[in-house]
Amino acid sequence: MNRRPLGATGIEVSEIGLGAWQLGNTDVWIGPDREASLRMVGEALDFGVNLFDTAPAYAGGNSELILGEALQGRRDQAVLVTKFGHTVDGGSNWDAGRIEPAIEQSLKNLRTDYLDVILMHNPASDLLDGRTAPHYVEFERLKAAGVIRAYGASVDWATEVDTVVETTGSQVVEVLLNAFHQEPRPALARAALSGVGAIVKVPLDSGWLAGRYGKDASFTDVRSRWSQADIGRRADLVERLRELLPDGVSMAHAALRFLLAHSCVSSVLPGAKSSEQLRANVDAAAAPLPTETVAAIEDLWSKEIQGSPLPW
Repeated sequence: MNRRPLGATGIEVSEIGLGAWQLGNTDVWIGPDREASLRMVGEALDFGVNLFDTAPAYAGGNSELILGEALQGRRDQAVLVTKFGHTVDGGSNWDAGRIEPAIEQSLKNLRTDYLDVILMHNPASDLLDGRTAPHYVEFERLKAAGVIRAYGASVDWATEVDTVVETTGSQVVEVLLNAFHQEPRPALARAALSGVGAIVKVPLDSGWLAGRYGKDASFTDVRSRWSQADIGRRADLVERLRELLPDGVSMAHAALRFLLAHSCVSSVLPGAKSSEQLRANVDAAAAPLPTETVAAIEDLWSKEIQGSPLPW
């Protein structure tokens, strides 16, 4: 597994990471149970994956706990990212005074005495601005104390990336980016020039870019907010994208390689609910996507999606 610098943090991360939202998440996302989750984390390390992304609210708190258990004796092999803002009970608390207690709880859950990265977890826009939000002063204090190595925010849009980079000392952003959602890409290039590393979330567009769904798809989870017209449009775009791919390259591998083709991306976090999916994700980093295919995917987005973004 190749590694890339996480901006100017001094941390190197695997090109493919493991998003841990599904660990122990057997109710909402039908994820792996505790034993299977522990095994998957160990397999990820064995495959060369070192970036693990979690949050206090993932899997009702189980995600951090499982990661902490799985990484016992191997903590030095892992880069741990967790978040602040959304709470284990499904609510949220953005009070800057809650940052240190929340991090202390995450440290306890993760069985470690430091975090590699702490991220503001998709906060309101005013909390991204370091000129008014006091949170970043607190993060700087905890960084100086050695409790965290770096901080930043998990966001969705270019303007949010720009605000974080321009007004705070953040060295990491986690961004929604994929072949169907390329709007933040220029902002990530600007962020890279400022030494900010980018972790990509939702790289497979919740399964669409793995080729799993078509026009007849229906959902009972958070994706149920999509109308049939939204589903039909996504299905059509999937087929348009498939036509652009080289022979023998799967949709999922192409989607991940497309993101890794951009030097501003430090690591990509595809979902994995089984050992087989994990292995397939890791294999995506084994070869690059041809330059002409990358350009064609960028062109598809600019012509068919940019002016009328797909709903998220």
